[in-house]
Parts: sequence; C-alpha cells; structure tokens
Amino acid sequence: MKVTAVVPSLNPDEKFLKVVKGLVEAGFESVLLVDDGSRAENKIWFERAVEYPQCTLLVHEVNRGKGRALKTAMEHFLSRNSDHVGIVTLDGDGQHAIPDVVNCAKALEEHADSLVLGVRSFQGEQIPARSRIGNGITVGVFRHLCGIPVTDTQTGLRGISRSFCKYLLSVKGERFEFETNMLLETRRANMKIHEVPIQTVYLEENKSSHFRPFHDSVAIYWLIVKYLSSSLLSFVIDWGLCWFLLWLFGRVTPAFGDINIYLATAGARIASSLFNFFMNRTVVFRSRDGVGKTALRYYSLCVIQMLCSAGLVHLLTWIGCPAMVGKIPVDILLFFISFRVQRTWVFRK
Repeated sequence: MKVTAVVPSLNPDEKFLKVVKGLVEAGFESVLLVDDGSRAENKIWFERAVEYPQCTLLVHEVNRGKGRALKTAMEHFLSRNSDHVGIVTLDGDGQHAIPDVVNCAKALEEHADSLVLGVRSFQGEQIPARSRIGNGITVGVFRHLCGIPVTDTQTGLRGISRSFCKYLLSVKGERFEFETNMLLETRRANMKIHEVPIQTVYLEENKSSHFRPFHDSVAIYWLIVKYLSSSLLSFVIDWGLCWFLLWLFGRVTPAFGDINIYLATAGARIASSLFNFFMNRTVVFRSRDGVGKTALRYYSLCVIQMLCSAGLVHLLTWIGCPAMVGKIPVDILLFFISFRVQRTWVFRK
C-alpha cells in the first residue's frame, strides 16, 4: 500500500505496541508515531515500537494536542513520502481494528479526491452514552446546518490525500477541534467524503480517551458559537430597532396601517444586516472572496429573507397574532435556513 499510517498518542500502554505490530504485519511500509508529550514512564512503548524499521517517531516535548500531532505528522509525511498517495490516521489504543485501517487505506488509494472516513454504528447498549449523544448532535448540525452529510463526526480513522494534507496545515485547531474543522473544510476545499463502515470498538468504556467533554466541545462548536453570537447580536439590533420603528411609525403615519410593518422591517434589517455582514465575513466564515462579490450574494439573501420575514409576519397578523410576537418564530426559522445558505453560497470561499 502506498499509504502512510499515522498514530498520534499520549501516555500509551501495551495496546499501543499491539497496534503498531498489527500495522507492520498488515503491510504498511511507513508508520509515523507521534509522542504528544507523554509521561516518562509511558515512553517505553514508543521505544519498543521504533524497533520496527517501518516506524518513525516524532516527539513533542510537551503536550500540544491531537490537532498539532496530526499536523506534525503531515509535515513530516509531505517532506519524505513522495510516492505515497496520502496518510491514514488511527488511534493508538486499539479501538480501530487493523483490517478496518487497511480497508480505509485501500479506499484512499481508490478515492484520492476524497476524505475517507471509517464510520462506526452507534446502535447498541455497548456504546458509551457520551459518544452516542455527542455524535448524534454533531451529525445533525453537520447535515442540516452545514450541508455536510456524515455518519460519524468523531472518528479518528481517516484517510487523507497528499493534496488535502497540504491544505489542512493552514487550518486552525490544535486539539480535538482540528478533526471537526477538517470536516468543515471539505466543502471549502471541494473535497468529497467517502465513508467506509468499520467495527465499533469501545475498550473499558472508552477510558483511554483524552477527550475533555466541556473544553473540547466548546472548541469543536466554535464556528457555530461565533455564528450564533453574531446572529444573536444582529437579532437584538433588528428586533429592538423594528419595535422602535413600529412604535414611531404608529404615531407618525398611523394611516399607513399594515405598510408600517414592511417599513419597520426594512429599516431594522438594513441596520442589523450591515453589522451581521461584517461579522460573518471577517470573523465567522473568514471569506476569501472580495467584498463586492460577497456583499452582492449576502444582500440578495438579505432581501429574500426580509420579504419572507415581513410576509410571514403579515400573514400571522391576519389570524390575530401580534406582529412582534409572530416575528420571533419566523426569524428563528429563517435563522437556520440562513446559516446553511451563508456557509455554502454567500461565504463559500
């Protein structure tokens, strides 16, 4: 196989050596091991692993995170293995069966234009609750908000092509969030996703995992958090200004009646959209397209969203719903639609 195996690890045990032995026996010509700042008593397993001539050890003197460990391996791979199509990454705790690793490596050879994911089934009582719930939530976010259909967002078994390795070196993320950012970047890099079903193995309730539920979940959802924050602030501006304009127009131009709803909605949306455009372009999606191009797409979406908002709110007033009460569920619905459109079209680069 012209694929390099990459095994990052922190404080490994005897299972790590079994993984390395399995890779060598499976026919991997090159195995990159990354010691991500392990304790002195755990380094014996790296020392024994590099006795295999196929293995190369890369060392971080202090723990720098899984994302940085993967980037260190990618940098080494790109400078050495010019005849290999890419790398296959796996965990060193034995939770990825060697036949599945081989299948993912072969899939990468056949689908070099894709990010290969070894995907697990999350059905069954043996699956830890934090993994089942966490993956279910993230899969829903990726599918419905980001337009990226994946089955397993948390898998560490991945086949990454040489060209995508080069691309990923500039992607932010030093810890577990890097693997999620990798999935998010597939659309921006025009990279397909090819899934390979694998065994679902959890050893000792996944105790060997270094995933920190609160800290790493915040990092993983950072893009969503930024978008929510930008949208929330824009919503406050939009809702507050709309309420003020409705009150003002009601006093100044009471004869306009329902037209005031459209006028107030338009005025509030113009102000809030200027703030939202700046935040989303520079902070949330970090678009590399020109201001003019993104502004044209953004405000095309803004006009459509404004008309939908005003029209639906107006429709709700016909059935007796106060305008400002009906505006809340209408704009929540449009919020979810807008996220996906902005990420996949407005700020696609």
